[in-house]
Amino acid sequence: MPDLDKAALHFIPLGGAEQFGVNLNVYATQGQFLAVDCGIGFADERFPGIDLLLPDPAFLEAQGENLKGLIITHAHEDHIGGVAYLWERLECPIYTTPFTATVLRRKLEDAGVRKVPVHVVKPMDTVKIGPFSVQFVPVAHSIPDACALFIDTSHGKIVHSGDWNLDPRPVTGKPTDPAPFREAGAKGVLAYIGDSTNAAVPGVAGSESDVETGLEAQFRTCTGRIAVTIFSSNIGRIISIARAAKKSGRSVAIVGRSLHRMLSAARECGLMKGIPDFISEEDFSALPREKALMIVTGSQGEYRSALAKISRGDFRGVSLSKGDTVIFSARPIPGNDREINEVKNSLAAGGIDVITTDDTDNIIHVSGHPCRDEIAQMFQWLKPAAVIPVHGEHAQLVAQARFAKESQIETVVVPRNGSVIQLAPGAARIVDHIETGILAVDQKRIIPQNHASITERRKLQFTGALHVSLAMNARGEILGEPRLDTMGLFDEDDAAETQILDKLYEEVEEIIGDMTKEERLDDHFVAEELRIGLRRFMVHMLGFKPKTSVHVLRV
Repeated sequence: MPDLDKAALHFIPLGGAEQFGVNLNVYATQGQFLAVDCGIGFADERFPGIDLLLPDPAFLEAQGENLKGLIITHAHEDHIGGVAYLWERLECPIYTTPFTATVLRRKLEDAGVRKVPVHVVKPMDTVKIGPFSVQFVPVAHSIPDACALFIDTSHGKIVHSGDWNLDPRPVTGKPTDPAPFREAGAKGVLAYIGDSTNAAVPGVAGSESDVETGLEAQFRTCTGRIAVTIFSSNIGRIISIARAAKKSGRSVAIVGRSLHRMLSAARECGLMKGIPDFISEEDFSALPREKALMIVTGSQGEYRSALAKISRGDFRGVSLSKGDTVIFSARPIPGNDREINEVKNSLAAGGIDVITTDDTDNIIHVSGHPCRDEIAQMFQWLKPAAVIPVHGEHAQLVAQARFAKESQIETVVVPRNGSVIQLAPGAARIVDHIETGILAVDQKRIIPQNHASITERRKLQFTGALHVSLAMNARGEILGEPRLDTMGLFDEDDAAETQILDKLYEEVEEIIGDMTKEERLDDHFVAEELRIGLRRFMVHMLGFKPKTSVHVLRV
């Protein structure tokens, strides 16, 4: 654990600086700490049996009462989703905007986490959190009440962008107002900590209002049922779909628990005014197919999502069939392509048309994150002394860093998770590193990413397993026939492979037969010799070493 200079100002990304998701950022000065965002990420094939990942809060947990607060910039899962899992390790006040607070309280309640001090901050208000004075500045994004943070310290002002874009006609909220950013730039910005998602993408992200028009045009080309899959937290997109559906003569049902939860929060905050009521799944099933449209979870191919279940025929309720259409109104998060393609292939095999942004000239999705022209505009407004790119994989961070240099910003620092960046005094620079990592949500427990159970599962994915149990008497003689259990190795309906199993039994007897009487009386020796010998035999027969365990019962 580094000993931070209390007289300096530091920025430490603990998550989100090398991957999409698991965002957790820290500011430190005068021996006190401020955390920004606490999100989840999606697990890939490296984490068998795991769906969700979390940032490791160990560094913040160690600060105790010196952690003065946690700010949530908006209600997307990669910024808010980790709070319910990790707050009890932090136990600090939470500050956020009205809609985000509504979503957060529901998440905490569902998780059984109680007595959490959630402070609601109105847009443009300023709150004092320890040595930090933080103004919540609204920005356009694909969810209501997103905000950038103007963090004033004794060393100067930091602008932490959160997720944002310059949508000129957002469906929820107002366009990003340049005035506060220009004013901050005129007074001096010490550092811009900015969203890197689309830093390599030229142009602008586009407008959510154009999606409504594009979806309406797309809907009119479809003859059967339509399913549109999105991120459940994209309230603006839900509104666009509802409006486009009404114009094209379709009624809309909502399918997926997370969508229902988000919609409930949006209605509570008065964000769904003028939107037609959604119909139930039961009423949806009774509609003529050409009049039916559903919004479903599963845009990232999540195995347990509504769309994935529908594609497999596992969903109880609504269904899709030949001639129907699924529209992916979301971009794939890097790393999710395999799962998404599995869902697409299952749908296509059933004769269902699959439409993505690559398959149509209609605008059916725009990003909520700034592209290069928008980032350039932000640089011009703020004129920051330093740029620290965050929110993305290393390639996106490097792309924004390179662009900042091209934009004549003198100091640019590309962090990794755990980088201790001293923002002041002096030019921004990396001065130390904190050991950090990723946690995995393993159903009813939270474990480190390098937990032995995950490592073993990963091995089993590639090697299978062989378990041997045998009983021996006090003279070192085998009693009865050893039991061999295999997983992921043989097809017992294949005669040739059954012969390999027979040879395995013979190999057990031969290995024990080669031991001396004294060696056969040593349970550990017997088990280890069998383990090594059988692994060697499997390499000879199959070409790889399965996970092998041997249990010796002495009778």
